[in-house]
Amino acid sequence: MIDHVRPAQLAEWIAANGASLPLVLDVREPWERQTASVAPQGFELVAIPMGEIPGRLDELDPARPIACLCHHGMRSLRVAGFLAQQGFEQVANITGGIDAWSHECDPSVPRY
Repeated sequence: MIDHVRPAQLAEWIAANGASLPLVLDVREPWERQTASVAPQGFELVAIPMGEIPGRLDELDPARPIACLCHHGMRSLRVAGFLAQQGFEQVANITGGIDAWSHECDPSVPRY
């Protein structure tokens, strides 16, 4: 099952998913991450572009909570669905993406 989590709710989702250090998986392209990125707070941040996920799946732990992040939430939703199909149990889509992150959590994050 895929949880849908707004950026402002991420800390609550992290707390609800146990003591394991969760992962925020940024699936945007490198140029997007250079334009705007988030500072990890209570989670590890890993960047793997969406198109590289199938070939790099072994870099992700299926037992670890993973919240997927993109620009507005569509690519991350597709990646979250793919991970769920691959047996990942604790998967979330950060609804609204980094654009919503800028509004809800950190206005210093540039919008693009």
